[in-house]
Amino acid sequence: MAQTVMARGSTPTADDLEWEVGLLAKVGYCIGPSFSANGDRVAFISDISGIPQAWAVGVEGGWPDRVSALEDQVVGLEWSPRGDRIALVVAPGGGLNTQIYVVRPNGSDLRRLTPGGKENNAFSRWSADGRTLFITSSRDDPSHWDAFAVDLESGAWSEPIARTRGIARIHDDTASSVLLFRVLARGDSDMYLVDRRTPLETRLTPHDGQAQYWEGRLRDGWMLCGTNAERERNAFARIPIDGSGRVDILAERDDAELEQIAYTDDRGRAALVWNVAGRSELEVMDLSTGARTGIAVPAEGIAGPTWSRDGRRLAFVASGPSVGPPDIWIVDEIGRTARRLTRSPHPGVDLSRLVVPRLEHFVAADGLQLSGWLYVPRTFVAPGPVVLSFHGGPEAQERPSFNRTYEALLSRGIAVFAPNVRGSSGFGKAFVHLDDREKRFDGVRDIAACVDHVVQIGVADPTRIGITGGSYGGYMTMAGITEFPERFAAAVCVCGIVNFRTFFQKTEPWMAAISKSEYGDPDEGDLLDRLSPIHRMDRVRTPTLVLHGANDTNCPVVEAEQMVDEIGRRGVPVELVLFPDEGHGFLKTANRVRAAVETVRWFERHLG
Repeated sequence: MAQTVMARGSTPTADDLEWEVGLLAKVGYCIGPSFSANGDRVAFISDISGIPQAWAVGVEGGWPDRVSALEDQVVGLEWSPRGDRIALVVAPGGGLNTQIYVVRPNGSDLRRLTPGGKENNAFSRWSADGRTLFITSSRDDPSHWDAFAVDLESGAWSEPIARTRGIARIHDDTASSVLLFRVLARGDSDMYLVDRRTPLETRLTPHDGQAQYWEGRLRDGWMLCGTNAERERNAFARIPIDGSGRVDILAERDDAELEQIAYTDDRGRAALVWNVAGRSELEVMDLSTGARTGIAVPAEGIAGPTWSRDGRRLAFVASGPSVGPPDIWIVDEIGRTARRLTRSPHPGVDLSRLVVPRLEHFVAADGLQLSGWLYVPRTFVAPGPVVLSFHGGPEAQERPSFNRTYEALLSRGIAVFAPNVRGSSGFGKAFVHLDDREKRFDGVRDIAACVDHVVQIGVADPTRIGITGGSYGGYMTMAGITEFPERFAAAVCVCGIVNFRTFFQKTEPWMAAISKSEYGDPDEGDLLDRLSPIHRMDRVRTPTLVLHGANDTNCPVVEAEQMVDEIGRRGVPVELVLFPDEGHGFLKTANRVRAAVETVRWFERHLG
């Protein structure tokens, strides 16, 4: 029967599972590097204290100084060009109603610049002179991300620079205009040059069909950006600011998609991160000559590239089975080897024994080529227990990464298969749209193909297969146990969707506005009902653990409550672990430990 547990963290005990899994879940991280104005220090986010906070360290390394000591999670930061302030993005209770603060680098003079209520706020960038912060906010309308300039000293907000029904961010600015990024539908975005003195907007990226433009910057009458317009794979391009929409490709690869771009302040160089079959490769491009220099990276995945203000140094976050949890690395001079700046704590965990996954290829029921990453414990006896793990998004990609929950399962003898079914990113524009609206039924059918594959290769015992996932992966978990109830012996759903109608009713209005192209329009027929597992809960036979943040406004907690009520009243084992101080995911160390321990305990109990 259903059981609800309010999570309050855990402490080491003599219980082997809690101790072993707890050590893995406590492994820390350092992310989000941002250089000081003169480049001698780096600010970053770390959970060293148990709650993600802002820290700073000298560029040559050493013991870091703590910058913030808030009760809530810091989820973003950027050092001012003047060097006298650091902007912080803080998530109250882990929720999406993030608030913008500024603080001096020594931790003094902390001030909140946003209202502090239920509105959503996003930091976009500092102005070049460091006197203004550009933000987007749902302050005036919960369905909009409107753009504002906020004066640093007075805290005064400008009149809205631009209004957007859906997601918007400011990517660049001049004295008279801003470069505005807009998402009106998932998988479809635009860039606009907006006059700050008048309502005049110039759409720089007119296009037919679906296309994405991102990380735009202005340079010599052009906009530099990443795009998949009129092509399958993301590339680096420039577009004239006359509104003609002409796209000139500056860098592309047949074997990879461009996924991240970082520009020097003078727009002289760009760091390009390529996704090559799930692994990251890094290049630096001279924007005057077009020359590209490859930079060796220390791990399977890198993220968050950022330049020092003078363009001398490049920092990024590296993580993966080969190096462990996310840490910050620095390239001191282009062409030189990157060096590690931070070392995330991992007491009691031997990182040299992390499991490196292997890439598996298999075929869906309709012949579509799919792939996934298989993690097998070192002492695994096949066929044995296997957990399928589905990523969120759905426009995301499973990568070979350092995943604490995976490592915890592996440490207990349970293999993990993390597939990229249709709808995943990283495989071209057509692939990512193969699960839109009515096509989602095909994506759900891919779940069975994943099960078939791990059984056919002799890894999985067909009677000992589990399923898990977070956010959209939580939806896939619930779809799996309702469409294929006989295939799964246990399930763990994390912050998932079970009813698209209540999702659209209760999620943030701006999220609902951009999600209709992905899931379907609530006003158009019964598609959402047919896609929602809630209407097939009578088929569930799988013991299910549900993990959810009480402050989740992306996938509201009503989704978890429906799951538990419907499963529990049918006599199927089900439990809900509700985290009162988290939102869409679990960031505090104590909560992360509890989630991992409960997950592994559940799968051990039901997979045998």
